[in-house]
Amino acid sequence: MHEITVIGGGFAGLTAAITAAESGARVSLYEAHHTLGGRARTGEGPYRTNDGPHALYNRGPHWTWLKQRGLLGPLAPLSPLEGARFRFRRDGALRRTPPLGMLRLARRPAGSAPVDSDFLTWATTVAGERAARAAAHYMGVALFHHDPGSLSAAFVQERLRRATALPPEAHYPRGGWGQVVERMAARAWDLGVRVETTSRVDALPEGHGPVIVATTLDAARRLLGDDSLRWTSGRTTLVDLALRTRRGDAFVVSDLDAPGWLERFTAQDPSLAPAGEQLVQGQLPVGPDGSKADGSAHAEALLDLGFPGWRERTVWRREALANGRTGAVDLPGTTWRDRPAIDRGDGVYLAGDQVAAPGLLSEVSFNSALEAASLALRGSSHTAARNRLDVKRA
Repeated sequence: MHEITVIGGGFAGLTAAITAAESGARVSLYEAHHTLGGRARTGEGPYRTNDGPHALYNRGPHWTWLKQRGLLGPLAPLSPLEGARFRFRRDGALRRTPPLGMLRLARRPAGSAPVDSDFLTWATTVAGERAARAAAHYMGVALFHHDPGSLSAAFVQERLRRATALPPEAHYPRGGWGQVVERMAARAWDLGVRVETTSRVDALPEGHGPVIVATTLDAARRLLGDDSLRWTSGRTTLVDLALRTRRGDAFVVSDLDAPGWLERFTAQDPSLAPAGEQLVQGQLPVGPDGSKADGSAHAEALLDLGFPGWRERTVWRREALANGRTGAVDLPGTTWRDRPAIDRGDGVYLAGDQVAAPGLLSEVSFNSALEAASLALRGSSHTAARNRLDVKRA
């Protein structure tokens, strides 16, 4: 039986552990935190918050994988009335529709956008500067980046198409992402995965077998002592609010004047907050020199537009600055293939949302986890074969 170690119990680590165990491997998973889930954890207490806005995209590969194993669970539907309260800030005012040119741009095939050009330059030649800037700012929802227009046109356009698809691809697990994590953890335990929480791994053991490092890229760089493990990510202020319910509040406020996004998550899942209250989560990208306070001020400007009287109605508030923890973004001239490779040699493999795997948001973690598990199983098989040959020779 193959023996595989997984370091990190987030979405990538659990996916890798389940995949390896389903193939007959003996798997040990180590998580430094006291609970599993990583950034897919859902907060404990009356407000079921995620670490920033989360959604599952139903055309992604992990959707089918979760569904086949009964891990997807019930989804929170959005009523047409709530969906109609999607708002856009344009020219400082709240509007019901984005520029028509932005919608036309979103319909263009992803393959029509070049890798080597930045998105704003390419989109301006296609749809004009006004529509191009609106589209770039809108993509803050999926990129958590302060300047999506500066990124690879091919990278942004692929995500623009998916983020504006009709019917919408984004769906929400009822009870928050933590419910998916709990089902994944139960599946891992049923398969015999040995799970240890509050167990930080600071160094790989000598003579180790295959190891899958499913942590942030920063943590992997420190653990492996490999300074090449770097890639561009976003920097964003995360804002969580619980407000007393008021009829007529927006469902979403998407800022087209600058990247920023607020979403009322209880619109589709009232169980995320106590009765009579609603949970709003937002992410407001800030630049390298920006502060958490800058993002907070941006959030408050959007709240003033979409949630009148929100200050007097606030019963709980939390903020954080996420720096380099929101997934990979590709600069002009680069693609996902240029990110740090999954196979690091010597039986070590990477999984996570900033490594060399395709996909949108958590799909990168999922795809890299499947590949890492496959390579680890293959490497374990080769090691076992060599050991058997050595025994025969002896």
